Amino acid sequence: MNYTIQASQRTPALIIYLIDISASMNMLMENTRRMDVVYEALSLAIRQMVYRSTKGSRLTPRYRIAILAYSDDVFDLLNGIKGIDEIAAVGSLPDLTPMRFSDSAKAFLQAERILEAELPHMQDCPAPLVCHMTDGVSTGDDPEPIAKRIMNMSVPDGNVLVENIFISDHLLGSPIPEPRRWKGITPDTVLLDEHAEKLRRMSSPLPDTYREMLVESDYQLASNALMMLPGTCAELVSIGFQMSAATPVR
Repeated sequence: MNYTIQASQRTPALIIYLIDISASMNMLMENTRRMDVVYEALSLAIRQMVYRSTKGSRLTPRYRIAILAYSDDVFDLLNGIKGIDEIAAVGSLPDLTPMRFSDSAKAFLQAERILEAELPHMQDCPAPLVCHMTDGVSTGDDPEPIAKRIMNMSVPDGNVLVENIFISDHLLGSPIPEPRRWKGITPDTVLLDEHAEKLRRMSSPLPDTYREMLVESDYQLASNALMMLPGTCAELVSIGFQMSAATPVR
């Protein structure tokens, strides 16, 4: 299981985004609402996928995407899975409007249902990825058992990957002065927040093939880094969304 199958038109990569839209996403990060930072980072990741899927003037659907925003309920922003070509044709992502609570278990449950329907048809494709972005403790059931079940689902390329982007200033003992030199969160990183500990248990190891794609963008994550990003600044949030799109491509 080495995550080497490349995203192509015949074997597209599936990425499911779970976006927390609880009220706290109205709080500011670097003088910008957290929600707007996330919207920008997700839009940039989509643009990168479009770029990687374009040959000459032709856009090939190398990526398939679902975006589930969640508060008390889960909102399917794209109405199912859409190819990167369909998303590019629309031009911009649907707006993200913060609401009240954050029931992440409901979102993971919906992601699990999507994967159960999709995996039988994805045996030649890259292992799918679930990218979860949150800024706080879940208000519903415990999402961890569901995330663990998802991480045990697999295709020949490898187990389904789960990534977590946690927007918080209380995660690490010291700030990250240079995101591009940062080595990432590893199994030994000291985390100061019990919710962060939970998210770390729900985060897959970063595959080498993904790490190499990120090195090309000048990020230097360690070989034992996990797919977990502390969203302490806009650049780290952006790295998180770039990581989700770092499937190897031809």
